[in-house]
Amino acid sequence: MSRIDTVQWGGDRLRVGPWRGDPRVAYLAVAAGPRPVEPALDECLRELSTSGYRSVLTAALNPPEQQVFRDRGFTVHEHLHLLRHRMRAPMARPAGTSRARRRDRDAVLEVDHAAFEPFWRFDAAGLDDARRATPSSRFRVVRTPHVDGYAVTGRAGTVSYLQRLAVRPGSQRRGLGTLLVLDALAWAQRRGATSMLVNTQETNLPALALYERLGFVREADGLDVLELSLSNPGPTT
Repeated sequence: MSRIDTVQWGGDRLRVGPWRGDPRVAYLAVAAGPRPVEPALDECLRELSTSGYRSVLTAALNPPEQQVFRDRGFTVHEHLHLLRHRMRAPMARPAGTSRARRRDRDAVLEVDHAAFEPFWRFDAAGLDDARRATPSSRFRVVRTPHVDGYAVTGRAGTVSYLQRLAVRPGSQRRGLGTLLVLDALAWAQRRGATSMLVNTQETNLPALALYERLGFVREADGLDVLELSLSNPGPTT
């Protein structure tokens, strides 16, 4: 499995594949609906182990979603802040962003690699997965004139998600991040969303300050990325 795919395990749909292209580390997320039932998750972990993966990382999970994973020995790899924007006031779409084109992909990934530490960097499959994670999405860039920032926004019903935001380090503090976030909020609101969620690392203080300045509020409980060694996966006793 060289990319992230949606796989049916019993009655559950899970997204599985290599983490950032690493054939030793698997990525695991619930594609839709509630947390997976135990048999489906156990079967998935066994197949990942026999496929040669040495460990597995989950998508960012809230506390109620975590228990079925923790029962199988998953532990916290990293804690993330979760923030929500209620979008009560009308959001005006700002000028200055443009639709990302196919030929922008290499430049977008270059920006992403410059903006994030290695563990969190997107490869091409990670970028595609972020764009496919919700029923509808928006992929925008800012050009000065080269691509210096981008955002991926998704929407599922009345909830929208700022899936990814990155600005080239040398172009930060010039309002590009603000422009991309405001564009994302306006797009989501026009399509019926009443709130937007975004998560960020605890150590990413500039991003946290940006989101809070633009009206996002931290949720009481954050999210956790969980990790499991696949040397002996299975339920704990």
